[in-house]
Amino acid sequence: MADREAIAAEIRPAIASLDLGLYDVEITGTGRARVMRVLIDRDGGVDLDAITRATEAIMPVLDASSIDDALAGSYTLEVSSPGLERPLRRPEHFRGAVGSTASIKLRAGDVPARRIRGAVVVADDAGCDVLLDTGETEHVTYDDIVQARTVFEWTGQPKTGKPNSGKPNSGKKEVARS
Repeated sequence: MADREAIAAEIRPAIASLDLGLYDVEITGTGRARVMRVLIDRDGGVDLDAITRATEAIMPVLDASSIDDALAGSYTLEVSSPGLERPLRRPEHFRGAVGSTASIKLRAGDVPARRIRGAVVVADDAGCDVLLDTGETEHVTYDDIVQARTVFEWTGQPKTGKPNSGKPNSGKKEVARS
């Protein structure tokens, strides 16, 4: 399947024309179960109208692009918000998460993977500093990160009435492509 960065470069102008930002492109699955997930964002978040407009803008770009040939075969295009608990993959994601709590799975050489959790206090192009619950600050290089995401911390009291799953609605819109 085509490179995520090449896909991002192709669709970024269409998304920017809608005053939206491209947060990330994820490609998962194989065969008929392939999914291209495009995560969009803007200050104040995105709603279903923005997701619909972005989907409508992305599809013709992919159809006209040589990247579509590299995608050969069917795949599902999903356009969504990165959500409250957003993945952190690139330095700009970590810079955007400064002040937020993150859960980070680390690996270093032959040492078994471990997970840390704390507030991202500073981030640059090489790594970030995380203020742990113990009060200590740990420097993490991006090369040692296996997986990272922000953590939504619920501070309010639950409302009475209809229970919900506790997961926010991502506003995901799926379009099957073949």
